[in-house]
Formats: sequence, structure tokens, C-alpha cells
Amino acid sequence: PDPDWASHSLGIFICLNCSGIHRNIPQVSKVKSVRLDDWDDAQVEFMASNGNNVAKAKYESKMPPFYYKPTYLDCQLLREQWIRAKYERKEFIHSEKQEPYSAGYREGFLWKRGRDNGQFLSRKFVLSEREGALKYFNKNDAKEPKAIMKIEHLNATFQPAKIGNPHGLQITYLKDNSTRNIFVYHEDGKEIVDWFNAIRAARFHYLQVAFPGASDYDLVPKLSRNYLKEGYMEKTGPKQTEGFKKRWFTMDDRRLMYFKDPLDAFARGEVFIGSKENSYKVLEGLPPSTQGNHWQHGITIVTPDRKFLFACETEDDQLEWITTFQKVISRPMLPQEYAVEAHFKHKP
Repeated sequence: PDPDWASHSLGIFICLNCSGIHRNIPQVSKVKSVRLDDWDDAQVEFMASNGNNVAKAKYESKMPPFYYKPTYLDCQLLREQWIRAKYERKEFIHSEKQEPYSAGYREGFLWKRGRDNGQFLSRKFVLSEREGALKYFNKNDAKEPKAIMKIEHLNATFQPAKIGNPHGLQITYLKDNSTRNIFVYHEDGKEIVDWFNAIRAARFHYLQVAFPGASDYDLVPKLSRNYLKEGYMEKTGPKQTEGFKKRWFTMDDRRLMYFKDPLDAFARGEVFIGSKENSYKVLEGLPPSTQGNHWQHGITIVTPDRKFLFACETEDDQLEWITTFQKVISRPMLPQEYAVEAHFKHKP
């Protein structure tokens, strides 16, 4: 929104946030304000004869479908690396420049947060489409990986604020049908974004085989996903007689997970949120007999098996969570989601 700035060397209109990134590559992009700066006739003519659609056709002509194209809502790193890849490195004009994320194999070192001590240590990571897995090793010469994460169940999402690093990436995978988190970063912004897109590429090629009739349009939204919502709520246990405890909640597709700490490796529990056709619903408030909640803005989720009680600190939080739950519940379940529901193990 509000493209009040322009790159008069590229012939494109940009927003305020992206104008700052363009200013950092002056050899490629020269920026002016549409409203505040003076424009000479040649610059105006150049803008008129080019424009965003012309630039897109040129600079994205060989863009692979799996490459993540950020929006203004995405983190600074993703937007910066997209602009540099597109205009500075011209990666989507020259296919050979896409090798770091399109080759089907990638290995290198990332700083990984220790599960128990919270320290970031350098770890070797290997992504192999042929093996269908992302692996990491605790020692450089280790023969056996510390973890094998199947591409089938892999997700990656940038979490700079949560991890406390502008290049922070959260990788999740399923182990025994439960979610596992690892938190990594790399000092070089291009490196970590290349890892992110290599994971998306591996997922894309896996899904092309798994769903041979599906179009790119159908597959691309499934490559990686940001969380629908995260934040603190209070919860009580299944008997609803124990006190409420403050927990960090993550809504990941249909999995509502809760953690003692936002950077925990394992969820303390997971709740499957189905659809209204299958008797799932969300209610504002808590049952009248409820006790033990410190926060006053309650939410009740009704599932076929039981009710889950939560409390939010503010009314705004409550409204945001209810809106998120309603979106999930109003969406019909896919065939594969019935299988997830059937195998789902909720940890009390």
C-alpha cells in the first residue's frame, strides 16, 4: 500500500519500507519521493515507459514457482533479500544463479539454539531431496545425524522477534505425530534465506510427486506457512478443577500447541481444531462455575470429546484469538486432516 516512492533507475513505484532497502543498493536503484522531490522530464518519461508490470516481466522472467515472494507484512530480512535477489543479483533472469536453493541438495553450518541451555552453537545441516530429509549433526565428523526431519512434514518460518535475531528461522517437523521445534540463524542474510527457499524447493518437488495432478497454484501455498497466531493465554487442565497456568500458544494450521516458553523444543500439549461440520465451535467466555483464572477474558473451545478453557489478558487478545479460531473452524476439513484428527494425541 501507499507506493509514494519510486526507483527512477528501475522505473518502479515502491512503498516507504522498501524505499529504504532500495537506497542501500544505490548502484542499482536510485530513489525519489513521488510527492516531495523534483522530477525532470526524462525521469518522468522513463517511469511512464516502464512501471512495475514491465519490471516484473523482466526481473521475474525465470523465477521458480517455489521461491517465496514476500509482502509488505513480512520481516525486513525477507523483503531485503527479495529486492537484492531480483534487482541486484538478477537471480530470476539467470537460472544458474538459483543453484543454492534449486539444486536439490544443500549443506552448511547454521547457529542452532541448544534445547536445554539456550546457547546457539554451530551445527552442520544437510538437506537432501533424494533422501527426503533435512538432517543436522552435533559434531562435524559425526556419522549419525542428531535429527532426521522428513521433507514431508517440514515447515520453516522466520521468527526474528521470538528468536531475538533478525535472521532467526524456526524449523518445525513431526516426530511420532508431535511437533518439534528447532531455532537457527546465519550471520549472512542471503545464506539463511537460501536455506529457507531450499526447504521450499524440496517441499515443492516432494508434493509434485505426491500429487501428480496438482497445479503450481495448488501446491505453492503448501510449501511453508506462517503461524495463524501466537501469544500468551492461560489454560486449565482436562478436569477444569486445577488452577490456570500461563502458556505460550501457537496456532499452526489446525494444531493449537502450547509451550511453557516460546522457545521450547517440544509442545507441552496440542489440541486439534476441526470444523463446525464436525461439532467444533468457539465460544466467548468461560462456564459460570470456572475458577482459578487470573485473566478475565475467557474463551471456550468445544470439541467432540471435551471443552478447552482459555483466558486472555486483554479484550483485544480475546477477540484476535476468537477470530483466528473461527477462521479455522469455518474451513471444511480436507480428507488428510481426518487422518490427522484420528491419530491426534492430545497431551493433557
